[in-house]
Amino acid sequence: MMRGLFLYLSKRPALRRWMEAWPPSHKVTRRFVAGDTLEEALAVCERLQSEKVFSTLDHLGENVSTVAEASASCDAYVSALEQIGDRHLSSTIAIKLTQFGLDLSQEACLENVRRLEAKAKTAGSRVEIDMESSVYTERTLAMAIQAGSECGCVRVCVQAYLHRSAADIERLNTAAVPVRLVKGAYREPASAAIPRKQDVDANYVALMKTLLDHGVYPAIATHDERIILEAIEYVQGRSIPQDSFEFQMLYGIRRDLQRKLIDAGFRLRLYVPYGTEWYPYFMRRLAERPANLWFVVRNLLK
Repeated sequence: MMRGLFLYLSKRPALRRWMEAWPPSHKVTRRFVAGDTLEEALAVCERLQSEKVFSTLDHLGENVSTVAEASASCDAYVSALEQIGDRHLSSTIAIKLTQFGLDLSQEACLENVRRLEAKAKTAGSRVEIDMESSVYTERTLAMAIQAGSECGCVRVCVQAYLHRSAADIERLNTAAVPVRLVKGAYREPASAAIPRKQDVDANYVALMKTLLDHGVYPAIATHDERIILEAIEYVQGRSIPQDSFEFQMLYGIRRDLQRKLIDAGFRLRLYVPYGTEWYPYFMRRLAERPANLWFVVRNLLK
């Protein structure tokens, strides 16, 4: 019920405007959002690198309504990649294809992605293509495979709750495209997605093992400690090198677990979101875990 409430509030424009203008909001959002500007986000990435943590810059925002807006989104990520290269950061960028015009023009979107690929290659970085709702899955995978064949510096997200994901992972492994495995967070019909959480978890573990055995530098993206422990047991039992995969988490979530993984010698990458369009992202983080809400309340009362 709490999750549904926060997801509902995330779509209220009036509440969004009020929250973004309310001065105390910045005090609590900084737990989950690095800042409004690229410079603030880069400072977080530099700090994380000093703590032996990799990072991925995520410029908040999704669908655009014009090709010009898509080009502007690309410009923002080009600037991020230039700074990643100049500062020698072990950082990548995360993009949603709807930010780059997928709803408007497949060709324009692909050209924007190609522009980022070229910049990522010179910066020694990577383009992480996020997955959106199931209506975009096939187009996203097709573009990721094409981009991967052209530059080799792309990783794409696969959602474990989709029925099609096992076949998609086999296809991506065959194409040697790295995968970031997540559970999935969009509301999907039962025809597209597995409805029960325990079944999603079981499918996640099965897909994770496939990626660890046959994937190209997969990312195990979860805050589920039980699944993380199962991954550790699996790689240790099969003598899978720790540098052949990485764990991924979101900035500000389960910092205790993040530290344990680093101390144990595993690779960890944090998604570091930034930008002025932080409200929907922030509300989704509150919807995920009650502990996040109590963090906000405590800070507002200080």
